[in-house]
Amino acid sequence: MPNLKFIRDRIQSVKNTKKITEAMRLVAAAKVRRAQEQVIATRPFADRLAQVLFGLQSRLKFEEANLPLLRKREVQSVGILVISGDRGLCGAYNSNVIRRAENRAKELKAEGIDYKMVVVGRKATQYFQRRDYPIVESYAGLEQIPTSAEASQIADAVLSLFLGESVDRVELIYTKFVSLIASRPVVQTLLPLDPQGLEVSDDEIFRLTTRGGQFQVEREKMAAPEVQSFPQDMIFEQDPVQILDALLPLYLNNQLLRALQESAASELAARMTAMNNASDNASNLIGSLTLSYNKARQAAITQELLEVVAGADALT
Repeated sequence: MPNLKFIRDRIQSVKNTKKITEAMRLVAAAKVRRAQEQVIATRPFADRLAQVLFGLQSRLKFEEANLPLLRKREVQSVGILVISGDRGLCGAYNSNVIRRAENRAKELKAEGIDYKMVVVGRKATQYFQRRDYPIVESYAGLEQIPTSAEASQIADAVLSLFLGESVDRVELIYTKFVSLIASRPVVQTLLPLDPQGLEVSDDEIFRLTTRGGQFQVEREKMAAPEVQSFPQDMIFEQDPVQILDALLPLYLNNQLLRALQESAASELAARMTAMNNASDNASNLIGSLTLSYNKARQAAITQELLEVVAGADALT
């Protein structure tokens, strides 16, 4: 016969675990909202920067500007910037981006191209260090809601590799936020900057809402800001090429900050989903254990009644 005390203790233990997973789900949801607010707060600067770049593009041809960040070289070495998380309990978020980076490294090696890694996040750093991958820089312990200062620090390290010609191209591997239950590791060329990639385009913002007690994601289309060319008679105090040379690092920082924000939102959404699944599994386990407990208790009561009846019959 099952031990009733063991089943009661197991039920209480699962209930305590469910409280923890539910609390972690709510914390992740609150941080997702903060991440969304930060994305919205950084949009005015990104839009204004895009307008200035568009105006400069109308006054000169980027392809003719001999700028270090636009200069393409023969690719002999590639820098791989990998963005992962510092903690687990977020489903397959970390393993997916690590696997994508590992596959990309194998592809480059098969093509005879050398590579170096800049790794963001403790999980990816530990994984690649244990396997002796060529890591030149690593960052861990960053804020879960990325800041522009952190993006600038990482961008400086990437720029030093590219401008110092240690690498001829920099590729960014991060997790693109799709929805609360879906995210996708992507590979993006970060350097050299592509003039065609500086164009102003529409955007889409994901908002976390609550409906019927359940978290949902709503998509909001954000139209591209209206851009106008600079007047032809506008006089620049500096050469437009020099202005462009000063703005391109800002554009790079903005691109990297957006990738960090997307990765953070993907990690938090993955943690929300994982903790929600854990809470559901705990509820199912509690129901199963409660049923087992009731059956065992009923069996114990029935056994005691049979023993009492048998004892009464023996006395008579």
